[in-house]
Amino acid sequence: MPLTDTEIRNAKPGVKPTKMSDGGGLFLLVTPAGGKWWRLKYRFGNKEKLLSLGTYPDIPLASYYKKDEDTGKKREIKGARQLRAEARELLAQGIDPGENRKAMKAVKADRDANSFEAVAREWYTKNAPNWVEHHGDRIIRRFERDIFPWMGGTPIADVTAPQLLAVVRRIEDRGALETAHRALGNCGQVFRYAVATGRAMRDPSGDLRGALPPAKGGHFAAITEPKQVAALLRSLDGYQGTFVVACALRLAPLVFVRPGELRKALWADIDLDAAEWRYSVTKTGTAHIVPLATQAVAILRELHALTGNLHFVFHGARYGRPMSDNAVLSAMRRLEIGKEEMSGHGFRAMARTILDEVLGVRPDLIEHQLAHAVKDPNGRAYNRTAHLPERRKMMQQWADYLDKLKAGAEVITLKTA
Repeated sequence: MPLTDTEIRNAKPGVKPTKMSDGGGLFLLVTPAGGKWWRLKYRFGNKEKLLSLGTYPDIPLASYYKKDEDTGKKREIKGARQLRAEARELLAQGIDPGENRKAMKAVKADRDANSFEAVAREWYTKNAPNWVEHHGDRIIRRFERDIFPWMGGTPIADVTAPQLLAVVRRIEDRGALETAHRALGNCGQVFRYAVATGRAMRDPSGDLRGALPPAKGGHFAAITEPKQVAALLRSLDGYQGTFVVACALRLAPLVFVRPGELRKALWADIDLDAAEWRYSVTKTGTAHIVPLATQAVAILRELHALTGNLHFVFHGARYGRPMSDNAVLSAMRRLEIGKEEMSGHGFRAMARTILDEVLGVRPDLIEHQLAHAVKDPNGRAYNRTAHLPERRKMMQQWADYLDKLKAGAEVITLKTA
């Protein structure tokens, strides 16, 4: 007699495995441990074979429909009897159900191995050693947050341009247009890698040129009003974190170099007696000199007692590495200085604006100290020692002015056009 769901639910384990037949080769095996396993016995090529169909109650006796909580749509839960019918249909076509399952598993494994996510992670693993750490971290986080959840499981050869566009438009729709462009570019790199390794025929990202609005370049957030600068400097002086980061916060406004140049500063490049810091500009590779005001030298002498025997001025938590690129930004956020107010690059804009509009320093001296391209009247680039005495005076004047702001001295507001 065919089984009933009540019989199956009430079946108790015995000392030995027990078979409960439903007919047509289908039976439920109840193990002594209490497991209930669906099995299908069939013959193929004059041999008796056994196919596992899953366990009860995950696989019910009969099929039914269940509403998906996420989508609200009904989906079919296949029962053991339907699986038996599908296996019998394969047998009628001369196909071994057991071998067919193995083949389908192999196809799925191949699809999974060549999914967009699998290929992207392979591409990332091969390229990450050639990138600086934070660059690689941003790329993989971008994939994990914005790409993989939507098309990571799709075989990379099957991804279409419309599918890719729908994914990057999700990023655009939340107002992160620049991130959308970067994500699209990273996807293009993965597709080209897939083409090179024989897992895709073409790069669909190339079809999306012009599909996203152009990203608008913006300026780094910066505080340039003297009254606000005074409050900022007092906040920076009140930082209660590590001494290394505290020194970086105090020094950043005094030297206004690029954030990466500050955090990677080397003691070998700094001459405290001469009050100079000499290094190569990261953006251009040209030699540069930063005259150090007495306030900057005092900060560095304090720090030298802690990290002077190490390679980096601002040594990080990991041996042989500088502090992280987010150390200064994270410290400012802890001080409740918002990202829309001030960035690591903002100290450069602060100095450029106030030195020119408040202190009346010659613009060419400011630009030279910012390590920007500055040419003399004959069109030649100034060398690194050009106007060094004037720049020394400017850097000391700047440091003294910042001290006055912190002390609450009356400030001059910016000139308005």
